[in-house]
Amino acid sequence: MKILRYGEIGDERPGILDQDGQIRSLRPVVHDIDASLLAPDALRFLEALDPRKLPLVRDAGRIAPPVAQFRQIIAIGLNYRDHATESGAQIPEEPVVFQKSVSSIAGPDDDITLPADALKTDWEVELGIVIGSRASHVDASQAQNHIAGYCLANDVSERHWQLERGGQWGKGKSYDSFTPVGPWLVTCPELKDPASLSLTLDVNGVRKQNGSTSDMIFDVNTIVSYLSQMMTLAPGDLIITGTPAGVGMGAKPQQFLKAGDRITMAGTGLGTQSHAVVAV
Repeated sequence: MKILRYGEIGDERPGILDQDGQIRSLRPVVHDIDASLLAPDALRFLEALDPRKLPLVRDAGRIAPPVAQFRQIIAIGLNYRDHATESGAQIPEEPVVFQKSVSSIAGPDDDITLPADALKTDWEVELGIVIGSRASHVDASQAQNHIAGYCLANDVSERHWQLERGGQWGKGKSYDSFTPVGPWLVTCPELKDPASLSLTLDVNGVRKQNGSTSDMIFDVNTIVSYLSQMMTLAPGDLIITGTPAGVGMGAKPQQFLKAGDRITMAGTGLGTQSHAVVAV
């Protein structure tokens, strides 16, 4: 099942994709897709619906983030072997954990706005995990029971602020529009193997990233279990799981985003995103 939200900011509505990839309105059934709708019982209720009996959305307009209010964003750094290598970093022995502000959430086709003092703004296509039920001290073998589904995410990063302003990564990653998410949330029964997904990202039509989640150092279940040892995960938490090689910082010479650029990205079963890069 793929669930999503559509509509302009402040007027988003819930939807579901039917078998033909058309958006059907969930408004006759639920008011919105929030944390309460990510619980296992709620998802099973939605999965039992026949989308063809729901109203067809003929002009969805803007596609919004698939969850109304993410509770927090937890990010994993240097989680792909090839990206760690291009960064000149050692392969981590444990997950590298940092956090981003939820105010950075944006829709899958919203503009990415460069900060006024942007010097080195970069791209990172990532697999996102959305938590559906409370997880505390869970074993990796039980982690799937706490995952509502998966989504595509871009961990946009202003490297100057991330690496050269005190070394606190979240500072360079929390600007408004710096975490586009969507276009939909795909539930676990449909996306059965998150360990074999293709992830691609192009800038101005040129392929920059072409990786696979099979290159992850720490897989989805390990990440959820690890995080649950130090914090209680709750419905609506978004975990972004790292990026494959091909970021601008790793290029020779380095390449960074500028106003007028266009980013397009895709993931197996996760849909596509397309962003104009604009000045503030």
